[in-house]
Amino acid sequence: MFGIEGTSVALAYGLCLASAALCLIYGAVNFNRGGDEAPKREEVAWRQSEKEVEKPFEP
Repeated sequence: MFGIEGTSVALAYGLCLASAALCLIYGAVNFNRGGDEAPKREEVAWRQSEKEVEKPFEP
């Protein structure tokens, strides 16, 4: 049935289906969960330095 010749093939099919189901459940649970609320100090410093670098050069 379904071309399954041995128990290892059936086990592989079952684990693939279980993995897909767990990924769907994880995605549904964490879909709208927020990320980091406050940026880290390093990120803020990096953004400021990028703004300074990207300013047009005015002689």
